[in-house]
Amino acid sequence: MAIWRSHVITVAMTSESAPHGIPAATIIIFRNDPEGGAPQVLMTVRSRTMVFAGGMAVFPGGRVDPEDFALGEIAASRSGGDITPDEAAHQIAAIRETLEETGLALGLSGDIDASKAAKARAMLEMRNELQPVLDAFGWSLDLDQIVPFARWFPKNENLARVYDTRFYLADLGTGEVDISIDNSENTRLFWTSAKGALEMAEKGEIKLIFPTRRNLERLDLFASFQEARAQAEAIPVKTIVPRIDTTGAQPMLTIMEDAGYPITSELLETVARG
Repeated sequence: MAIWRSHVITVAMTSESAPHGIPAATIIIFRNDPEGGAPQVLMTVRSRTMVFAGGMAVFPGGRVDPEDFALGEIAASRSGGDITPDEAAHQIAAIRETLEETGLALGLSGDIDASKAAKARAMLEMRNELQPVLDAFGWSLDLDQIVPFARWFPKNENLARVYDTRFYLADLGTGEVDISIDNSENTRLFWTSAKGALEMAEKGEIKLIFPTRRNLERLDLFASFQEARAQAEAIPVKTIVPRIDTTGAQPMLTIMEDAGYPITSELLETVARG
């Protein structure tokens, strides 16, 4: 497990690193607990061979590709000004990555069932962009299903690869669908309540990086997707830039206090990093 340090090793900056960050999008997918408990979210365990967050439990997502930006321009032009091209591109990336990594067709409208979703996923794996899939299946984007939730950008870290990641919420409802890993970036997919994921981490059953842990603590506040959506819509998304606070007895990694998170700091020595 990599650890955040106050004395970070300096590395050469590349086109994929800070200060601008790699645009990325992650989606937190809710479903109703089949047994009537707290809402569940879908998590994936990344392959240990991945450069970023290898072996960690995270939410589905990935970088925003040039094709996502191109489709984002089209989506924005059709929205009547309701969404910017940049924001549309990030939401499209979240939709694409979800289909690719889990087989779930979220943020889309049209004649969609499990069989079509599986075929669309196979086509996406071959074409690596969403527009041909939409054309082939007669689907359209439905970005109203995607709710902006957070934005994390650890730009103060001299890491070889720094992501500027936007987090979104989406609701699957009953969740009576098949999911399967993509066999490349991920090794496991599982449903859990936010509290359940935090308990698994405490037991050492999964590993969580700092943003994932903070997001799970925030998600644990909500008894339903509707509650999560209401809070997300009430608190404007701000870019969260973790900072090291050395004013106390021990260095802490901290985030802003007004972004909706119940816990905003953690001992630096215990913070896991991808």
